[in-house]
Amino acid sequence: MPLDSPVTGVAANLPLAPWACHPARSRGRRIPEPTPPPRHEHQRDRDRIVHSTAFRRLVYKTQVFLNHEGDLFRTRLTHSLEVAQIARSVARALALNEDLCEAIALAHDLGHTPFGHAGQDALHDCMRQHGGFEHNLQSLRVVDVLERRYAAFDGLNLSFETREGILKHCSRRHAEAFVAQEPGHPAQRFLDRTQPGLEAQLVNVADEIAYLVHDLDDGVRSGLLEWSALHETLPLFARHADSACAEHPVLAPGTRRWLAETLRRVLSEAIHDLVATTADRLATACPVDADSVRLERPLVASSTRLRAEIDAVRGFLFERLYRHPQVLHRTSLGREVVTDLFAAYLATPAEMPAEHAQACLDLGAARAVADYVAGMTDRFALREHRRISGRRLFDED
Repeated sequence: MPLDSPVTGVAANLPLAPWACHPARSRGRRIPEPTPPPRHEHQRDRDRIVHSTAFRRLVYKTQVFLNHEGDLFRTRLTHSLEVAQIARSVARALALNEDLCEAIALAHDLGHTPFGHAGQDALHDCMRQHGGFEHNLQSLRVVDVLERRYAAFDGLNLSFETREGILKHCSRRHAEAFVAQEPGHPAQRFLDRTQPGLEAQLVNVADEIAYLVHDLDDGVRSGLLEWSALHETLPLFARHADSACAEHPVLAPGTRRWLAETLRRVLSEAIHDLVATTADRLATACPVDADSVRLERPLVASSTRLRAEIDAVRGFLFERLYRHPQVLHRTSLGREVVTDLFAAYLATPAEMPAEHAQACLDLGAARAVADYVAGMTDRFALREHRRISGRRLFDED
């Protein structure tokens, strides 16, 4: 079936491919609600996410560099916006549901702790005897339970398709627990070993492309990565750096404009390759609808050649940036903040606001404390740590 086979979605001017997730065919919400014209279900999801408290907090949550280290480094919020932009661009080229992609992208990191992955690791260690902690599961918990904006229900009551996209990873143990509590839960696919919809697959790949490209940019901006090392080590970067200079001889290697032009070209190739490879896979598989997509192998993918170059970028960043002594020092302090806060609140729940202290009685102290700490921004966590411990670990002011 050709990619331009049109089926018009509800309240959408652009046609959607047969294998896209159509709003009119949504599996619905846990609590049924009438569709509010002129929006369709996935536009409504996106709007609810944008207006949520958890989304606003992302502006002060670490991506790689702590929020106070520089005004121009990416945060979880700007990262989420970049993922949404990439996903929408590819979705438009493939006639997929752009609004659903945007909703998933904007929500995918809502469960991240302060201080990035270091904070998550610390909170997981604290929660080992209480079911553990994983930011992906927490993102779903945020939209299902923790947001309190509506009189009729807890959470945001998002559609099945958006929740499916948010839940990228799930152990069998957690999946069984979810399904036992809610038959038809998006976690069922982890028991059935099936795939999510194409929009969820797309956001997952867009997430990786976004953070690899912008972490190169932030790494050079921070001074922790040398642009020459990128050129010498990464064929994907070198190819576009050389082509940029050949096309624009006035560009001086190592300048901000040169780096921006190079990374722009890297991102463009990644997007064009993703569109072409995915289109080929769709043409071969020829799924008849969104449900048949779930029975196929993953269909949204980069080519084998580009996949190898992307893997090289990831390995470079792990070795040269994420494990850089300066980054590790900062993240170790972040781990300490999260660990200390968890212990303090667990010992004295009254140190938390009343509603969170009450949640200790309703949920159990450990889970309630984890919810509170995970929802903190970097700077609020530092302020709370200083209040409780009397110590200043960062020169954040």
